[in-house]
Amino acid sequence: MTTFRDARPLRGGAPIVRTVLWPTRAQLAVRGPRLLGGLAIVAFGVALMVQAGFGLAPYEVLNEGLARHAGLTIGQASIAIGLVVLAVWLPLRQRPGIGTVTNVVGVGLMLDAWLVVLPEPELLAIRVSWTAVGVVLVGVGIGMYIGAGLGPGPRDGVMTGLAVRGFPVWAVRLVLETSALLLGWSLGGTVGLGTVAFALGVPVVADRSLRWLSVPDDPRPMRPPPTTRG
Repeated sequence: MTTFRDARPLRGGAPIVRTVLWPTRAQLAVRGPRLLGGLAIVAFGVALMVQAGFGLAPYEVLNEGLARHAGLTIGQASIAIGLVVLAVWLPLRQRPGIGTVTNVVGVGLMLDAWLVVLPEPELLAIRVSWTAVGVVLVGVGIGMYIGAGLGPGPRDGVMTGLAVRGFPVWAVRLVLETSALLLGWSLGGTVGLGTVAFALGVPVVADRSLRWLSVPDDPRPMRPPPTTRG
């Protein structure tokens, strides 16, 4: 059974991509590679920013801070926090899709894999360039995996669940990200210019990426099969 939900609308009111929570095999064949590719790009961009050491996104600051104190890798901390956030979906009555579960586990595993092969650069120019490239890649990857239409990320579901209960999306996002940033910083997560660059750059890149890389949604209705008259 295929369950649909609309993604964020365009200015004209039509959704950018229709979300398929539990796709058919044919839908998964088209959307799955885009989902996995987007998550891999996100993980690579985050890994570049981690190794550059100039600051991370608010949730990655929290992941790094938890990893320092819990004896985990950053990827393992990401999975643990993602599962906790996903549990918040239950009272909010949000429905995860296959992309939601893949997001929680896949990014953490791929992040740890990238960190194994990426060195820590010493030259300032390389660290700056890795931070800039990381910001762009995270934005592109977010657009790709959201555009695959296989379910929102765990944090997006919390924002959506609170928004339908009357809370402004911008206020929910601000509270959640600020809380993650401050908690992560208190735990020793890296905050710096990369954090600012992420906050300013990723929304713009992700918006353009979502519009360019989304799976096209066929607006034509399905016609019933012809009947045979005897």
